[in-house]
Amino acid sequence: MNIFRFAGDMTHLISVLVLLLKIYATKSCSGISLKTQELYALVFLSRYLDLFTNYISLYNTLMKLVFIGSSLAIVWCMRMHHAVKRSYDKEVDTFRHYYLVLACFVLATLVNEQFTLREVCWAFSIYLEAVAILPQLVLLQRSGNVDNLTGQYVFFLGAYRAFYILNWIYRYFTEQYFTRWIACIAGIVQTALYADFFYYYFISWKNNAKLQLPA
Repeated sequence: MNIFRFAGDMTHLISVLVLLLKIYATKSCSGISLKTQELYALVFLSRYLDLFTNYISLYNTLMKLVFIGSSLAIVWCMRMHHAVKRSYDKEVDTFRHYYLVLACFVLATLVNEQFTLREVCWAFSIYLEAVAILPQLVLLQRSGNVDNLTGQYVFFLGAYRAFYILNWIYRYFTEQYFTRWIACIAGIVQTALYADFFYYYFISWKNNAKLQLPA
């Protein structure tokens, strides 16, 4: 644990809380991609297979439970909640996310740290998390206007991975053997996907204007 990882965990947690707040307060999931939320649920379920077999710390266990539980709750709300699901626009959220799942699974079987079920699933979750935001970004680009809570959600989600890059840089210089190159490279790719969004987010913040993305 270091300050950069902790900051990353907290910004990730904030992003989840912002999304839950949006859904709870407005009873709407407008502007949110169900495809992205399903991918995140799959990410956490495949990454934390060791939840009940490998205890590291209370903090670690709580974070795992929070991210698994919140991702499943969000998917349930968007699919099953009678009020929330009416606001979901499946006509805009058309990204074929199953292609991402298939590609990441194949890559995980080919490029992993150790060819075991747990390590392949871990690699799969890392690769999938790197691209899970794509359906969300495509949806926002198609809709153009981004409401405040959705914009905050995506911003904190991107900031989380940016902090984790700093965490990996710190660990590279402070640990004798740094082995998480898969996570490092995937994290850089993931953060790069946010570059366009970050640019327009900064412009809207600087001009105190509503966030708008080019169609």
